[in-house]
Amino acid sequence: MPSRPFIHDDFLLGTRQARELYHRYAADEPIYDYHCHLPPDQIASNHQFADLAELWLGGDHYKWRAMRTNGVKEQFITGPAAPREKFQAWAETVPHTLRNPLHHWSALELKRYFGVDELLDGRSAERIWKKANARLAKLRVHDLINMSNVAVVCTTDDPADSLQHHDAIRRNPGKLKARVYPAFRPDKALAVGNPAAFNAWLDRLAGAAGVANGIRTFDDLLAALKKRHDDFHAAGARVSDHGLESALAEPCTHAQARMVFDAVRSGRAATPEEAARYGSYLMLEFGRWDAARGWTKQLHLGALRNNNTRLLTKLGPDTGFDSIGDFPQAAALSRYLNALDSTDQLPRTILYNNNPVDNYVLGTMIGNFQDGSIPGKVQFGSGWWFLDQKEGMEWQMNTLSNLGLLSRFVGMITDSRSFVSYPRHEYFRRTLCNLLGADMAAGLIPNDLKVVGGMVRNICFANARAYFGLELAPEFANRK
Repeated sequence: MPSRPFIHDDFLLGTRQARELYHRYAADEPIYDYHCHLPPDQIASNHQFADLAELWLGGDHYKWRAMRTNGVKEQFITGPAAPREKFQAWAETVPHTLRNPLHHWSALELKRYFGVDELLDGRSAERIWKKANARLAKLRVHDLINMSNVAVVCTTDDPADSLQHHDAIRRNPGKLKARVYPAFRPDKALAVGNPAAFNAWLDRLAGAAGVANGIRTFDDLLAALKKRHDDFHAAGARVSDHGLESALAEPCTHAQARMVFDAVRSGRAATPEEAARYGSYLMLEFGRWDAARGWTKQLHLGALRNNNTRLLTKLGPDTGFDSIGDFPQAAALSRYLNALDSTDQLPRTILYNNNPVDNYVLGTMIGNFQDGSIPGKVQFGSGWWFLDQKEGMEWQMNTLSNLGLLSRFVGMITDSRSFVSYPRHEYFRRTLCNLLGADMAAGLIPNDLKVVGGMVRNICFANARAYFGLELAPEFANRK
């Protein structure tokens, strides 16, 4: 009798209650992907991937880090090697990823999109390459999104981006069921430590905002950013996003921010202290704009980026050389949220930490700024980046359970550039159901499937649908 495949119906579900929760209340719920890095141009064009290497390995710095750790040369990772050679290098790495979430994710993705039950390694690589590519030849981007039962995709977009691809998606969605929206991420507006890059970005922003004479003054910058915020809103955006080492909340007047801008515009890099004050001024402005428009603000805190300067120079950013930072979070975050709340201009806010030591900081911080206006107005976001694995998810959910209301949690994000990363939502849902099922079996929470299952269903989809308020296709908007 053949053995059960590694990815089976009850994968990660350790109790009867967990299995019933997952199969009855979680498995069929749509995906509300309110933060990802999917390229909107590929959605607009309904891109056809050439092969599994382009789809699976391109841009995936999780895999790249594992391959480097396994001794794979860079030519087979981001370099000029042939796609089949890169896939072989990854296949030979996979057996070494045991107990790393990449092993689970890879098996789930092969199973869900390509019907592959066989474990990937150097010997099975050719068979899986051929089978997956034969299936992929019949699939395009819209097919991959539809297969995953996705209701919403919120991409991550710079204010200087034209939004033309989002306009094309709206005008010609094809068979795509998901609604696709931009998210406003103005991180480059704060990057005053590098005058050359900052000034080049200002020129791009001026073009996107239609500033004919360019952005010459700080007031020009504010007007251009506000214009783009309005343009994003017109394009359907209701979410902003910021990637910060820690919250910015230093006192800064308009005149002080203008002085920093003028210096950087003339070619002098801002000092760290100047950058913190200037960034604090802008972050308060962004928060007020979000509140006025009814948006949700996301703060991703704690990443230490671009640690390897040699390889950053060679390969560029977002290539796998970032890590967890140990930045203080509590005091500045409290000041920032309080500054907005004190004028009743705190928008819906989701806080994410990259360092697990900050779990209880964020778990308690959200309780300070709930105001009864909506359930879970300030959220402790899902396990993010280095914490978006089983243990990290459990830490986040346990913290939220102990300090807040898990029942009001808006659930998982993919935070990914890959169109086949949606099984991460399945991975999260199985982890959630296993956690709650174990509690039910142990008598720690009521052994009531209807009550606990209702909470599971809400966390998977309904909470996010109510929280963000984005327009959905009728089949998702009217779902009970």
